[in-house]
Amino acid sequence: MVNKHFIPHAHALDPVRMRILSIGCGYVGSVISRHLSERLPSSQITICDVNRQSIERVAPFISNRSNVRFLQLNFFDHAELVRTAKDYDIMIGLAPGRLGYEAMKVAIEARANMVDLSYMSEDPLALDQRASKAGITIVPDCGVAPGLSNVLIGRAVSKLDRVKDVIVIVGGLPQEAIPPLDYKITWCVEDLIEEYTRRSKIVKGGKTVEVEALEGLEEVEFPGVGRLEAFYTDGVRSLHRTVKAENMWEKTMRYPGHADKIRLLRDLGFFDEEPIEGIAPRLITSRLFERKLLHPDVKDFVAMKVYVDGLRKGVEASQTNYLLDYFDEEKGITAMGRTTAYTASAVIELLADGIIEEKGVIPPERLGMNDRIYEGIMMRLKREGIIIREA
Repeated sequence: MVNKHFIPHAHALDPVRMRILSIGCGYVGSVISRHLSERLPSSQITICDVNRQSIERVAPFISNRSNVRFLQLNFFDHAELVRTAKDYDIMIGLAPGRLGYEAMKVAIEARANMVDLSYMSEDPLALDQRASKAGITIVPDCGVAPGLSNVLIGRAVSKLDRVKDVIVIVGGLPQEAIPPLDYKITWCVEDLIEEYTRRSKIVKGGKTVEVEALEGLEEVEFPGVGRLEAFYTDGVRSLHRTVKAENMWEKTMRYPGHADKIRLLRDLGFFDEEPIEGIAPRLITSRLFERKLLHPDVKDFVAMKVYVDGLRKGVEASQTNYLLDYFDEEKGITAMGRTTAYTASAVIELLADGIIEEKGVIPPERLGMNDRIYEGIMMRLKREGIIIREA
């Protein structure tokens, strides 16, 4: 068994006997675990959740894998989480954003490497020194956006001497618009509402400013999809600390008219956290979204454009990457599940193989700046049919 109390180098991990703990049991988590169980067949993967119903809901999707087991675990008991995590080599952070930062602290105390996908409001880089001292690697924001978008940005930025613009537009949508919101739930509802309410930091004219979510509304034409709308969301995140640009922001795409409907719900208080007669409106709204917006028979797609420009040896240069991915008919996996889970899975494989060696909190854009790691991620995505077009 790998000695988990101190891992001096990433290559000390043994991919043959890898022990992986997934903190969270949502749909994306089950896709990651199923994929890793196939890619690392001799590993032991434990999927845990605070809610037994969540476990029972995803178990049929993956229970045929002999190297996967399920565990009910109290995410609010820090000591219990640390005790459990000490028996594992890698943690996958899939808890709601409000629990993500604490889960990273658990990984540090347990000396477990971590790939995190939680949409936390805190700055994960604040834990960099503690993670480095513990001899572990934590890769935060390792989904599709933020995540894959950051990897592509890091790759483009590494080729420039000066960065001018970094622009991401991204959206996961049903393949057909379904009233009333023309949207389908494909990820954590709690974090979806957070995306619609959290103020975002963007860069304009070299200055960092805060904007309200849903601001900056514009019409966009996405190749192969058609007319959509896009608005600011909190997707730049660690890039504020790692990339110096004149302009930098992320916008989320939806079908036209969606932002106005969401803004109406927000302004009427449906996303408020302060209780009314003992119940928070946001909690009721999230339950209603889960009930009304799942649309299990409607297939989805993910569209993303990452644009970076600047100067290289005094000459203007730019790079544009496009991603357009669709529901996997054969495996029954959503496009959001594919693009999010397979990005995280690729990074986990590279950690297990010792290719990612750097210690501390390593944001995805730093991975993209390393040629070997970048090629490793792209190769693994291409293997699963996720193709990044470069212009």
